[in-house]
Amino acid sequence: MNQPSIAGIAPFFIVHSVTVALDFYSEKLGFEAVFKEPADDPFFAIVQRDEAMIFLKSVDAAPLPNHKRSPDARWDAYVSVPNPDILAAEFESRGATFTIPLQDTHDGLRGFELEDTDGYILFFGRPR
Repeated sequence: MNQPSIAGIAPFFIVHSVTVALDFYSEKLGFEAVFKEPADDPFFAIVQRDEAMIFLKSVDAAPLPNHKRSPDARWDAYVSVPNPDILAAEFESRGATFTIPLQDTHDGLRGFELEDTDGYILFFGRPR
């Protein structure tokens, strides 16, 4: 029997401003806004690059990234990428700064991490 496939998963981030978050994800990381509601001053949006999606929503609560709850749970999203070296170079050319630069990690990964405008930590990498 064939097992049904899962096409992907997307984190859902509470943000201060959807507009500010959209600017960061599009300008620094090359994501495209595929949905905004309302279009002129959105409180909700979806950004996508290739198969990776992130949902962004502004509500009456402050963002609470994982590392603010527990320093042992830094990442809010792991983004699997086949070539983190090339992606890191692209992000640098767009003006992104890394909280941890491209490296081989102690837990068998190669990648880098960065922090978005609301403090969410994203790791871009792959197993070595």
